[in-house]
Amino acid sequence: MEIPPSLVKRLQQNEEIAEKFNEIEISILNILNFQDFLEKLLFEIGDKFSLPYIWICIIKESPIAAQLKNLDNSKLLKTATAFVSRQQFVTVTKNSFTPLLANTGLDRYTALVPESVDWNIGSIAIAPITLDGDIVGSINQADPDKNRFAPDIDASLLERLAVKVSLCLSNVTAHERLRYMAYHDPLTGLLNRRVMERILEREFLRASRYKMQLTLLFLDLDDFKTINDTHGHDMGDKALCHVAGCLRQLKRDSDVVARFAGDEFVVILPSTSRSQAEYYMNRVKNMLTATPVSDNDSHFHLSLSHGVCCIRDPDIQSARNMLTAADKSLYRAKMKKKSAEKCISDQNNANGIS
Repeated sequence: MEIPPSLVKRLQQNEEIAEKFNEIEISILNILNFQDFLEKLLFEIGDKFSLPYIWICIIKESPIAAQLKNLDNSKLLKTATAFVSRQQFVTVTKNSFTPLLANTGLDRYTALVPESVDWNIGSIAIAPITLDGDIVGSINQADPDKNRFAPDIDASLLERLAVKVSLCLSNVTAHERLRYMAYHDPLTGLLNRRVMERILEREFLRASRYKMQLTLLFLDLDDFKTINDTHGHDMGDKALCHVAGCLRQLKRDSDVVARFAGDEFVVILPSTSRSQAEYYMNRVKNMLTATPVSDNDSHFHLSLSHGVCCIRDPDIQSARNMLTAADKSLYRAKMKKKSAEKCISDQNNANGIS
């Protein structure tokens, strides 16, 4: 029985497409960081299939969304990534694990397209990608040609690509998690002490070389032991995370916030004077005053003590000097605060105020 020429041609096309998918898989297989992985993936798909529009869509609530949003230094990913809520994604895709192809009613897919682009889309293909069995987003392709991704074409090869990408994504995510844990404090998400000390050394050398200002803050929670003893260690952890959140929210992009140890934090402030550092700390303390930590039926406010050291202070000759000086400044601040509290207590006792 003779095979129809149209079928032979179709089989040849499928083999060519499968070979291209295989080449893409090989090119991304050993990449272990998100940025390189996604940039390579998008480039290879667009290049091998001559696609005018190729991008990824990530569900905001997915475990990889936060890390991908931090890839600000990638020009490609800025214009080739869309972040949507899970509800938006489900509304568009019906939570399907298989690719969706469409060339009519394309307005419904607008939510999955990056906001910064203005594309002439005639047809679209959406291939969901998963992580540990859950959909976290999709690889999306589009073309001005209405027939490029017509709903009646075979999408099995596109589905295979999505499966391969999902497996590679799982590998990349596992590696990125290990790398994140090596650099960050697991409780607060801030940089850890080891990384902070390396950054401080770098900033000290740079400030010294270019005669720039550099200020270091060393701070800790007041009465942290009382919080743990009274409200429990879970609330103590919540208090630490709350402080970390305030420090992170009010810092500049160039500032570095790290958890030093226990309830101690360090903030590195490049190109910052002592008065500017004090202004930052006042804002942090005001935020803590305005946002108490809740404990079921009650709530309590947090307060901080802090020490400051500037690179131009006397006897500062190294990054380690700065850290030691800031720590001593913190100790003096705590002693001063305790002395003031004792004076107030003694005065109240003298006046018969309990």
